[in-house]
Amino acid sequence: MAIQKISSALRAPASPRPYPMASPGYGKRSAPDQQPRRADDFMLLPLRERNIAGFVDQLPEGAAMDVKGLAKQLPLYGQQAVGSALKALSVAGYLRRVRCLVTGEGGQVRWVFRTFWSRTARDNEWWGALMAAEVRRAAVPEPVVVVSPAAAAVPQQRTPEPDRPVLEGDSPAYAALAQLGRSDARLALSAADCAVLEPLAAEWFTRGVDADYLVRALVAGLPARVDSPVGLVRRRLTDKIPPQVSVTPVPPAPGTPVRRVMMECTKCGVPGRAEALPDGLCRTCRQPDEGAPEVPAELPAERDVRTYVAELRDLLKAP
Repeated sequence: MAIQKISSALRAPASPRPYPMASPGYGKRSAPDQQPRRADDFMLLPLRERNIAGFVDQLPEGAAMDVKGLAKQLPLYGQQAVGSALKALSVAGYLRRVRCLVTGEGGQVRWVFRTFWSRTARDNEWWGALMAAEVRRAAVPEPVVVVSPAAAAVPQQRTPEPDRPVLEGDSPAYAALAQLGRSDARLALSAADCAVLEPLAAEWFTRGVDADYLVRALVAGLPARVDSPVGLVRRRLTDKIPPQVSVTPVPPAPGTPVRRVMMECTKCGVPGRAEALPDGLCRTCRQPDEGAPEVPAELPAERDVRTYVAELRDLLKAP
């Protein structure tokens, strides 16, 4: 079982070219409640695991996480070494492999594969709770965001408007959005931006979260450059919304994407429930020699065999 402990980190070597991204819906997913990056992250890991962990930690959301792709970006390690390192990082509590069954328009069904990554080492109970939350979240219909050609254009740089004081009549959702710029200047929103995003933020409060939780979820793991704060916050308000707790789940409307979530073994990819895959590994990969034939517990000593053969020879020589 992985130990709930923050390991130290070594900065991974910079990639000579942009790292390849996975198909939409696939790839790396950062786990919630991440600790800020530190110079000594992953330092307690062995050298190979430390380098690979530092490299993976700096990959963007949605980056490809297959063994072959990682090995191409890490010339010091081959595919077998990368696969062994990912298995070790899974046992240490840094990652879990997850597959989601997605049913889209027209009843088309496909699996998407994701790797949840945590900079903080987590134990099996924590990962199990995260998977349970993902299963509940899978029951919530995903909203379809239609981007107009004008909105898809590259936004021009603009000077963020300063945060205005929170007024007495402001809703908790509006107040939280108005204060984002004080937590991180890259997410400074104008009054108009806050008004547009207020309904999305208000939905979080109906699901039992408070303003501090909302702000932490929106500012965690920001990219180095944010071209459109309002666009990024809108996306995070949509993608990171907590699951709605409901005794009687409401069936999704016809045509709404329906997802199913399963954890899979980090090494061999066999799917299963979280409790059946402790440390992210199936039983076979945790005990690779389990299926080998058993050796008898007791074998006759060599001298005893020789004595027995000598006695047989004596019997054959006897009249």
